[in-house]
Amino acid sequence: MAYTTIKKPSDYFNTKLYTGNNSTNIISGVGFQPDWFWIKDRSTTGEKHHLFDAVRGLNKALYSNQTTAETTGFDGGGQNNITAVGNDGFTITGNGSDGEGNLTGRNYASWNWLANGTGVANTDGDITSTVSANQTAGFSISTFTVSGSGNIGVGHGLGAKPKVVITKSTSHVTNWNVYHEDTSASPENDYLYLNTTAAKASETDLWGDGMTTTTFGLGVGIGVSVGRSYVAYCFAEKQGFSKFGSYTGNGSTDGTFVYTGFKPAFVMNKMTSGAYHEWNMFDSTRQTFNPNGTRLIANLNIAEQNQQAANYIDLLSNGFKIRTTDANFNGSGSSYIYMAFAEQPLVGDNPATA
Repeated sequence: MAYTTIKKPSDYFNTKLYTGNNSTNIISGVGFQPDWFWIKDRSTTGEKHHLFDAVRGLNKALYSNQTTAETTGFDGGGQNNITAVGNDGFTITGNGSDGEGNLTGRNYASWNWLANGTGVANTDGDITSTVSANQTAGFSISTFTVSGSGNIGVGHGLGAKPKVVITKSTSHVTNWNVYHEDTSASPENDYLYLNTTAAKASETDLWGDGMTTTTFGLGVGIGVSVGRSYVAYCFAEKQGFSKFGSYTGNGSTDGTFVYTGFKPAFVMNKMTSGAYHEWNMFDSTRQTFNPNGTRLIANLNIAEQNQQAANYIDLLSNGFKIRTTDANFNGSGSSYIYMAFAEQPLVGDNPATA
């Protein structure tokens, strides 16, 4: 068996940087038609994270740092809008000074994932979902409206058990619930909020009967409410492309090394054993050298932090290594979860180099 079925990770995940122009802005160079794209202003504090996907519909935004329901366009104000998605990126318009996705001279990051278009009906669960699934890359988008009671299953289309599920009501003000298989020995009772710094918490049946190769579980009245609409982003691990795991900090500048089996293009981590620590986001496009001190924070609307002296992490040919005593990354004895996507696999036709 081949080490990885994905020879070119950038065909499925890619980071694209662009500069705003407050006019029609064609963002090309993604390398595929993105089905989930996550956009953040790098330049200015006060600007939200904007998440768009093909299943909810072009130009429908959610915000990872807020509990707000889905809105239309950037910031819901009609100043900037996504007007097209093509086979190499997307197009943003600009018509005012209050938009958050295309202001003149502002620098933006866009993280892009490939699913499978606008989605199809999925009846694997107790309720019908609309699913856009890329089984090769282990990523899917599911939308659904909750009905019934007790523990329900919702189809995800991955054909494999998801290790990470991120859910949010699109119709109501709610937190972002995050399931991660490595939070504990009983992850089906654990959750994190993507929009806060809160530590891992537990709630019996929040994730219903847990995760299967066809469905993810939810507890009606616990994690979701009847009559509300939701989106779920689901991830199954794929060797050489994605890794979702955990590590324990050692409190040293010679920090923990985390093996992924590929050179990471993107890493997001979060402490699970304590609060007041952020969802830290790194990539190899915004900073191309080690140690990487350039981060954005998924639960905050602050500008990019470019702190080279902090020496947060090294992105290596086979994983990442923590280089700081900062408790956001490496508190002694503290527990952390992470999500990582590949720039290059460790072995294959185009193996990674350090």
